[in-house]
Amino acid sequence: MVVSVKTLTGREKLNEQRFKPLIEEKRWNIKWEKDLYRKWEEMGLFKFTFREDDPREIIAIDTPPPYASGKWHVGGAAHYAQIDMIARYFRMKGYNVLVPFYADRNGLPVEVQVEKTYGINPHETAKTPEGREEFLRLCRKFLDKAEKDIVKIWRMLGCSFDYWRNGTDSEEYRKITQATFIELYKKGLIYEAERPVNWCPRCKTTLADAELEHKEVEGYLYYIKFKVKETGEEVVVATTRPEMLRACKALVFHPEDNRYKHLNGLHAINPLYGHEMIITTYPEVDPKFGTGLVMVCSYGDQTDVKMFRDLGLKPTIIIDKDGRLTPETGPLSGLKVEEARRKAAEILEEKGLLVKKEKIKHSVPVCWRCKTPIQIIHTKEWFLKQLDFKDEIRKIAEKIEFKPEIHRKKLLDWIDSVSTDWPISRDRYYGTEVPVWRCKKCGSVLLPEPGKYYRPWRDEPPWDKCPVCGAPKEYLEGEKKVFDTWFDSSISVLYVTGYKRNDKLFRKAFKYTLRPQGQDIIRTWLYYSLLRVYQLTGKPAFKWVRITGMGLDEKGEAMHKSKGNVIDPEPYIEKYGADAFRYWAAASAKLGYDYRFSEQVIRTGFLFATKLWNIARFISMFPKPEKKPALRPLDEATIAYFNNILREIDEAYSNLDVFEPITKIYQFVWNYFASHYIELVKSRAYNRENKYSREEQEAAWYTLHYILNRTLRALAPIMPFVTDALYTRLYGKTVHLEKFPEPEKEWLNKDYKLALLVQKINSAVWSYKKKNNIKFKETLTKKIYLPIEAEKALKEIVDLHKLANIEFYSGAPPANAEKIGENIYIER
Repeated sequence: MVVSVKTLTGREKLNEQRFKPLIEEKRWNIKWEKDLYRKWEEMGLFKFTFREDDPREIIAIDTPPPYASGKWHVGGAAHYAQIDMIARYFRMKGYNVLVPFYADRNGLPVEVQVEKTYGINPHETAKTPEGREEFLRLCRKFLDKAEKDIVKIWRMLGCSFDYWRNGTDSEEYRKITQATFIELYKKGLIYEAERPVNWCPRCKTTLADAELEHKEVEGYLYYIKFKVKETGEEVVVATTRPEMLRACKALVFHPEDNRYKHLNGLHAINPLYGHEMIITTYPEVDPKFGTGLVMVCSYGDQTDVKMFRDLGLKPTIIIDKDGRLTPETGPLSGLKVEEARRKAAEILEEKGLLVKKEKIKHSVPVCWRCKTPIQIIHTKEWFLKQLDFKDEIRKIAEKIEFKPEIHRKKLLDWIDSVSTDWPISRDRYYGTEVPVWRCKKCGSVLLPEPGKYYRPWRDEPPWDKCPVCGAPKEYLEGEKKVFDTWFDSSISVLYVTGYKRNDKLFRKAFKYTLRPQGQDIIRTWLYYSLLRVYQLTGKPAFKWVRITGMGLDEKGEAMHKSKGNVIDPEPYIEKYGADAFRYWAAASAKLGYDYRFSEQVIRTGFLFATKLWNIARFISMFPKPEKKPALRPLDEATIAYFNNILREIDEAYSNLDVFEPITKIYQFVWNYFASHYIELVKSRAYNRENKYSREEQEAAWYTLHYILNRTLRALAPIMPFVTDALYTRLYGKTVHLEKFPEPEKEWLNKDYKLALLVQKINSAVWSYKKKNNIKFKETLTKKIYLPIEAEKALKEIVDLHKLANIEFYSGAPPANAEKIGENIYIER
């Protein structure tokens, strides 16, 4: 804003102008963030609306529904802040962005929390419908509180999510999950079977392969004597699990292992239980492990499961659902697995059958929730076919755009490793119920009509009699199992896009779908989503998949409660503001790589917001010219430089990256625009000494506003608060309804070397003055030699540095001159 003492006319009066900042506040205040967020909500900026006549394409972001088990740490908060940055960018690019937030509320973690908090054993409590209802009520109570904590954080961060209070445990979500089960069952893709499954004795439930983690543990390799029945000779077998001897049905060796070829087809006598076991070959045996002879037991691990199937052996299951050995094991009966292992080794040693034991470290599968070692037992479950779909899912995985590409291989490797169908049912309680009744008279499996939420353990069956045999309703028994939580969450993209609820929305929203997620759940959430959506629609679930790394503490270690290194984001947001925290979230690592927490980077974000405020306050003193005046060469070079950077920023955003945009914006604004261009044109912008024409002065104003306006818009997705506060004050409207600045073709091909050159000149002169104790505003009397190209910015360079004598040169540098910078010299 220009304020004059009286009406002034003519250039001779320009020196009487007084400039007053339009932005009155002298510094950015993070307390304004709450008011701004409240204003955005009142304006309905985040609310997604769908109209059939809306010409905009929809981008549906399948926001990861976070599990409501407690507050986010800084890594989780950063992950969701990044998702918001991408959503904001696409809105500014003209898309109708659907980016909901709702909680994942099904599954085991909340049950474990309630067990600990209230000292409840759900398997006892839930034996009656009333007890089960009470347990579920306590789970909901815990989830409600945890969800509030999560929502509080993303609101503090300024995330523009459309908050849906119907999470994965809502009737709306669960009836869709049940409808998909009914549909896939009718397609023949779901079946019930009793077979070996991964079992967690603590959680007392089946686990899918994708739910297993592997932990390095110390143990022993036990060398045990076996007698060969036909020859009487002794052979030695090495195993980590002597407690499995009762279930041992064969000894195997590699077909090319000459040490044992003479035993092929003979029988070994079990050293503890006396039963005979076939000795045979198996091509996957490692001759270098132990003695080269391997026990085949039902079931020590998944390799055993495969060998039993391949060799046609009849299994004997000796571990029950409590993780204890069964009566068939004699002296080991009733013992937990580790106790039974020690007991078996003692008995073998007493009998002189334990040759030796070696300390080893080996990897064991554990439950990914409670870290208990899993066992493999036989149990009846519902299974979803996945082996038949490996090739199709692999093809889909090749079509989807991965950001970054490096993470596609993790998915492909997992697809290749899938070796069994997916057990989708669980013996737990807080989850979507399997919508099935059985007739106790004829044994028929009865499925209701889809479109309603069914709780078979409590609800009356939806038939008056068995539709197959006509047995009375009393013969119809409801299923008590619930679904694996991934069976629910794997249809999240369908839930988001209106599947089975709004066909018109679904047809449009399902075209451009984005899955943002962490690399740690590629084999679960991503893989299962691709599988389920393909089975239901025949299409890929996503156009884009955006993978982030792991959020780490300041030492680069994963954050876990057990390690005591979990970092709460709330104190840092309160201290530095949401924009500063979001700055760290964007600048902490390249897309796809692990990101380490740093308070120093958050502080840098706060300082950047302050810098931006100071820049904008300075520029607010000058009006934005209605028309573009004739620009000086430095103005043109600066605008060209900015547009080339803007092109890179726009391209990075479109590739779902926020690291490159924040890095490039920061470097341009701080290291060039503020430090060099503004310093060079201050004199021209004020023009107090009438050194410049009115048009030259307005050219400075135009360039300042040109850069600031577009910088605020380009930065708004990452730092939405300070950019909106400034844009509203300067340009009278919220930045979040503005278009993202497009790189302008007229500037992209123009030379911007002058901008880089003056940057070098400034740095060289400032460095020389500092080195020689010359004040920055003091006139430099020595002759400065500059490249001829710098002549275009002569006025600005002289004004800034108070240079008394400049000589321009081309070709070879001047003789007998001291070099003070690249191609910049001063007389000796």
